[in-house]
Amino acid sequence: MAATIRIGTCSWADDALSKHWYPPGTPPKERLPYYAERYSTVEVDSTYYRVPTEAMVRGWVERTPDDFVMHVKAFGLMTRHPVKLEQVPPDLREGLPVDDRGRVDRPPREARGAVFREFLGSLAPLRETGKLGGILFQMPPYVVWKPSSLDYIEWANDQLGDDAMLFEPRHRSWFEDDVRSDLLRWLEERKITWVVVDAPKVDAKNVPETLVATTTPTAYVRFHGRNAATWNTRGGSAAQRFDHLYDEDELREWVGPLRELSNESEEAYAFFNNNNQTNGVAQAPAGAQLLRKLLDDERVPTA
Repeated sequence: MAATIRIGTCSWADDALSKHWYPPGTPPKERLPYYAERYSTVEVDSTYYRVPTEAMVRGWVERTPDDFVMHVKAFGLMTRHPVKLEQVPPDLREGLPVDDRGRVDRPPREARGAVFREFLGSLAPLRETGKLGGILFQMPPYVVWKPSSLDYIEWANDQLGDDAMLFEPRHRSWFEDDVRSDLLRWLEERKITWVVVDAPKVDAKNVPETLVATTTPTAYVRFHGRNAATWNTRGGSAAQRFDHLYDEDELREWVGPLRELSNESEEAYAFFNNNNQTNGVAQAPAGAQLLRKLLDDERVPTA
């Protein structure tokens, strides 16, 4: 049987949704329940900026239905991004190397491992209730295809234990013709899920290509938008970078690939990361709703 494709957005609390999608006056604590009435899954991206507390995660569990699935983006230090010292949990800050910009960068693996343990421990309520999907490792664009990168990913995957890694590289070296088959085989051997992306169709080293494939029983697709003009704008926010409202033709291109991924997997997910608004319309839920309609019209199972 084909896997049902669960469609959702990357975050339930960004500004575009808060201002243009939720009913006016919806209190923050009521947003997740409102979202969960309309979608069966979400990607938590706020965890990239801060390690959540267990109490916070327990609140997510309590405000969502039993069959709801939450995928969680790894904290920046876990994916080799530099982070401000104040973003690190207070109990883990002592002794961390800090550069002249106040950022923690390239800490020793022992210190990084402690961050992994605290992050994973905070997710216990999701894990215990069966609501934890995977942990998204979106790597920085300067992490290229080479042995030391593979060594780090393998080490990071080992830290996760039984939790599932979702792997999204952002440098074009991972997509070269002579790399693709080796990469997918390497991920499959380690039970790491490949993340399929839709991004601007431009030839830039830091814009990932679309490689439709599965390496585990889970298919995972992220729609970043196709706004080439804002992708590399210096100092721009995430909302500006992914500022794009998908039209029907763009999403219709995905009916075939998503059908293929559905047929190849046991679980399938599609998330919209275009977290801005167009003329008062929140882009991510608009794209999610349109994709669901197109798939339903073609009898591709969705939820």
